[in-house]
Amino acid sequence: MITIAQRGPVDMHVHLVGNGRRGNGNWMRLNFARNFTGRVMLRGIGLRANVADDDFDDRYAAYVAALVDASTLTHAVILAHEEVYSEDGRKLNFGSFHVTNDWVFEICQRYPQLLPAVSIHPARHDAMQELERCLEKGAVMLKLLPTSQNVDCSRTKYRDFFKLMADAKLPFLAHTGGEYTVPVYDKKLFSPQRLRFPLECGVTIIAAHYATRSGPAMLERNELPGFQQMLREYPHLYGDISALNTPNRSHGLRICLRPENQERVIHGSDFPVSVSGRWARLRKLITAEEAVTAALEINLIERDYFLKKAMGFSDEIFTRVWGLLRL
Repeated sequence: MITIAQRGPVDMHVHLVGNGRRGNGNWMRLNFARNFTGRVMLRGIGLRANVADDDFDDRYAAYVAALVDASTLTHAVILAHEEVYSEDGRKLNFGSFHVTNDWVFEICQRYPQLLPAVSIHPARHDAMQELERCLEKGAVMLKLLPTSQNVDCSRTKYRDFFKLMADAKLPFLAHTGGEYTVPVYDKKLFSPQRLRFPLECGVTIIAAHYATRSGPAMLERNELPGFQQMLREYPHLYGDISALNTPNRSHGLRICLRPENQERVIHGSDFPVSVSGRWARLRKLITAEEAVTAALEINLIERDYFLKKAMGFSDEIFTRVWGLLRL
């Protein structure tokens, strides 16, 4: 049990990745482009490893835990990543990586500063049983990436699944906005408007990336006005500001900084996505000195925290998630 005194700042959006070489069920599908991206990303986070190493999964998880320990934050929520299913429950041969719920639970047993967020496609034939199992094992949150995992959250056939989540007070972290890091199955599913049905079922939802665009304006429509309206309609809807210190999503920073909006903002980094202070500096949200300080910070989890503090985000955005997680 995590006591009140132990509940400091939290990064509630941290990814695990793994190749499954040691039989833990994880997998990666790396073509030339994704293999190159993976090498660049590992270099960017400071981990000297190869994604094909037999011990990569363990080394990556240990590195994440070490970064949290070396940061101002006391905890991080680590995310499983579900496989892709059709709406009739068939597993599809699609996607670039998979991280099992059991691997997330195992890692959180090793490192108490890490908290487990599971990922379950509601169309799975065993979705309800897997949700109940994960609740028993101590899941604090559920994460889905609808555009890549083919999850249309507006489908009423998922009512029982969402009702069980609501009854168990398990919050739902749902990716919003475009996606360019992993393959997209159905780009129509990026809109936060698709989240109205689980909200009406009573599920507490955190819209990852605050519904900001992840690509050029000509490729993605602006969902922010509609998301702002949803925040007024649903008091149990929040937005995380993970990956907003990147070139594509930084356009949302100034909106999130408004005092009336900060009340529904939650901190996340989207680690291992690389973050930089140059975008906040270009938008005149931090000083030149603060941008230099951020650049010198090699711990990306700490760097993202520092930048958001420097921009003027309130202390509450770093601890608000404690009131939402299922502990």
